[in-house]
Amino acid sequence: MSSADEKRGETFVMRGEARSASEESISFSTFIVGLGTAVLIHLGGAPNPETGQTTKDLPLARQNLDLLSMLRVKTRGNLTAEEEKLFDGLLADLRLRFVEATKR
Repeated sequence: MSSADEKRGETFVMRGEARSASEESISFSTFIVGLGTAVLIHLGGAPNPETGQTTKDLPLARQNLDLLSMLRVKTRGNLTAEEEKLFDGLLADLRLRFVEATKR
């Protein structure tokens, strides 16, 4: 691959053609599901995509869960009905999983 095809970021290398901002847009629902996935990975409920290993890191799970909780408070009243339902369901599920993981 030629150096013209490589674009360097601060901490990673992107290969291929650059995409416009519209092609890289992310929905709010995708964003919160991504944060929720991080919680699930740290709870040991899903393998880490980088390592393929399933490990439990409760402090990191708690930190990401707290981040989601704070975001929920800050966005209350500013989301669509579908986003509200998704966010509330995601938080309820992750909180239950966190409590179960701390009992083991």
